[in-house]
Amino acid sequence: MIEKRPFAGLGGADHGWLKAKHHFSFANYYEPKRMGWGAIRVWNDDEIAPNSGFPPHPHADMEIITYVREGAITHKDSMGNEGRTGPGDVQVMSAGTGVRHAEYNLEPELTRLFQIWIEPDTTGGPPSWGARPFPKADRAGKFVTLASGLPGDDDALRIRTSARVAGATIKAGETTEYALDPSRHAYLVSALGSVEVNGVRLDARDGAAITGESSLKVTALEDAEVVLVDAA
Repeated sequence: MIEKRPFAGLGGADHGWLKAKHHFSFANYYEPKRMGWGAIRVWNDDEIAPNSGFPPHPHADMEIITYVREGAITHKDSMGNEGRTGPGDVQVMSAGTGVRHAEYNLEPELTRLFQIWIEPDTTGGPPSWGARPFPKADRAGKFVTLASGLPGDDDALRIRTSARVAGATIKAGETTEYALDPSRHAYLVSALGSVEVNGVRLDARDGAAITGESSLKVTALEDAEVVLVDAA
C-alpha cells in the first residue's frame, strides 16, 4: 500500500522567519489520522529565513534527524556540541534523558531542510549528537544509508531506534530499488524532482506512506533527490 500525501495538502504554519509544512500532526496542526507512521512521529519540511532559527529548547526520548536540502544549519547544544551542516548532509541527535539545543540559519540565504523525529526503541540514556557529510556522488543512482539503528549499517550515523534513513540522487529516466520488509512502515519524500514509486507519481515535496510492500522501485521522471525512512 502506498498512500500519496501531496505537499499542497499538508498542514503547516507561517511564523515569518519559519515556513513549515507538517507531514504528521505537529504543534498547532492536529490531524488524528496522521499522528505518525509506525515509529515515525514527525516529518517537517522547514524553510528558515537568513539569520534566524530555533532558540534553545528541550527534548527528551526522541531521535531527531535533520536533512539539509539547501543552505546550512548551525547546531549548538547543552552538551557543548557545535557544528554546521550543509546541503545534502545529515545531523542526528538522540535526546535521551534530556538535552537543550538551538538550530540557527546563519547563512545569507534561505535554508531548507527536513526535520524527522523517530521514537527510540527504549527511553532514557545519555543524550548524544553527531553530523557528517554524505557527498551526493556517493548515492548517485542508488540508496545510501545516512543514519541507522539497524545491524550492519556501520558506516551510518547511529540512532537508537530500529530504523534506517536513506537518501538517493537519481537522474531522469533512471530507476533504483530498495528492498523492504512488508511488515514495516516506510515514508518517502522527494526533496527535488518528480518520481514514480511502484507506479505512484510523487512531485517535489510530496510524501508517500508505505506498508505491505516487499520492494520499492523508484523511477526519476526528472533529476531527483529522495529521502526514505524505513521504520518499525
